[in-house]
Amino acid sequence: MEILDCERIAKAKRAFTTRRIPTERMRMLLSPPAEPKAGDLVLARIEALGHHKSVELPSGRKAALAATDEVVLAYGNRYAPDQFEAIVPADLGPCHMVAAGGVASRALAWHDKTMSPTAIVPLGLVTNSCGRVLNVADFAVAPQPARLTPPTIVVFGTSMNSGKTTTAASLVRGLTRAGFAVGAAKVTGTGAGNDLWSMMDAGACAALDFTDAGFATTYLAPIDAIVEGAQNLLHSLAATGAEIAVLEVADGLFQSETAALAKSPKFRELTGGVLFAAGDAMGAVAGCERLRELGYDVLGLSGLLTCSPLARREAGAANVPVYGVKELTDPATAASIVSGILNPRLMVIAGGAQCLYQES
Repeated sequence: MEILDCERIAKAKRAFTTRRIPTERMRMLLSPPAEPKAGDLVLARIEALGHHKSVELPSGRKAALAATDEVVLAYGNRYAPDQFEAIVPADLGPCHMVAAGGVASRALAWHDKTMSPTAIVPLGLVTNSCGRVLNVADFAVAPQPARLTPPTIVVFGTSMNSGKTTTAASLVRGLTRAGFAVGAAKVTGTGAGNDLWSMMDAGACAALDFTDAGFATTYLAPIDAIVEGAQNLLHSLAATGAEIAVLEVADGLFQSETAALAKSPKFRELTGGVLFAAGDAMGAVAGCERLRELGYDVLGLSGLLTCSPLARREAGAANVPVYGVKELTDPATAASIVSGILNPRLMVIAGGAQCLYQES
């Protein structure tokens, strides 16, 4: 066991995934051999730059990386069809940084258009002064005593990069302009700040993500734990005064955790209605049908398809409205989406909104 001096840990580039763990708790280094778990913090050395040439700091700034730099990352599994498939290795041997938000993992495969992953050498697991390995799960938001959740709109999609975050942020902006206090959260994915900042920039009164629920990534995490995390995030949003919540679910309906979450009765109970984001009309119609089969009320379609007038017209086969950024950010349209599905729990009134919370 090696003592980590304050100067060394302060100099290391600490990743977004570790943002909830105070630096002063990082006191010792458990050197190999050791078996890492998802969420464990690791001090690593950059061996060779690959696809990721910077790491996102807790502040959101992208810090440039160079060989021999020391970084503090969190171990995690990665599922990204456009980038990497990666798993937490069984030891502290050389592996990779597979996400800009700071995820240490062993890359198994990657997209043809993606460079090889940035290679790292783990130097040891980061522990507290008692030798306990620090894990992001130990610093999750505390469960709120109130068993109440705000009425919730969930954004699902066909895949990564289908327009889910733009859809969610646009709805947040429209509802905020309509006078609502809107809470926003991303409940699955790979730790990174971009989506969180988008929600905040759109005017959310509070914005959280799965890293606040104790996950560096949610790939291969137990579905019950993900649902519990989503509930805790909703309770936390309610505690900040959110009158309505917008939740984003990462990746597409074929991704394992997204599929399991969509099938979960407990998660469906949290959901007042769904917006579905897609890149093309066929995916939009098929996704809409699948969600209806699972018992969801699909309020509308959105995503990249809305950039094409022809694709919007084709998506009309789903028999639900199609909303682009312009429509979602319009306060009257945003309010009508919400009031139409959530009455009588939610009443749109002149100059603002009144929310009647539901028990979860």
